[in-house]
Amino acid sequence: MQPAPLHSSTSPPRPGRLTPAASLLAAASVVLLVLVAAGWSAIEDFDASVSRPVHRWAVEHSGLTRAFRVLSDWVWDPWTMRALAVVVALWLLRRGERRTALWFAGACVGGSVVQQVVKSAVGRERPRWPDPVDSAHFAAYPSGHALTATVVLGLVLWLMSLYGAGSALWRTALVVAAVSVPGVGLTRIWLGVHWPTDVLGGWLLGGLIVLLTVLGHGRDPRGTPS
Repeated sequence: MQPAPLHSSTSPPRPGRLTPAASLLAAASVVLLVLVAAGWSAIEDFDASVSRPVHRWAVEHSGLTRAFRVLSDWVWDPWTMRALAVVVALWLLRRGERRTALWFAGACVGGSVVQQVVKSAVGRERPRWPDPVDSAHFAAYPSGHALTATVVLGLVLWLMSLYGAGSALWRTALVVAAVSVPGVGLTRIWLGVHWPTDVLGGWLLGGLIVLLTVLGHGRDPRGTPS
């Protein structure tokens, strides 16, 4: 017998209500991907118009830039997010929730695969500056930091709702996610290693993966259809 979920003041989203949102995210992701891959001038002009002044601020405010490097390279780094995912998967296995643990782990791994495949396919160059404040490698689109944080933290929130996080823990996690997901994207732009649309693409694809995972799971922790 599977363990019953803990008491919770939150309730998981019903998959049927997420279908329109998933469709919208899928359409937006495809449109942005096509425009970026095609090198649409309006996209490139927008990215440059945002990135140039932001980079100038990053050079001028070195203390803030150092703080953002710590957040980006350590706190919100994809490997930090993956370590959190491993902890959550082990917690699910300890509860006897093998199906959900595999579903969660598969989604996190799938997000990394999607990220690398899209990066390779698009092959977008990162911003180049004569006075860089940080460095990054491989292709730019989409932002792996933004995608990974969106997938892991989004799914953690779903699992907390599914398994019954108390209201205080839920609110704390919600605040952490609400700060971290936008924050990691903005730090990547500030540090000059991603264009704004790289980050937007990471958020869109990450959100889509989260919704598709929830829709595909389609069952509550006791194994009954939701």
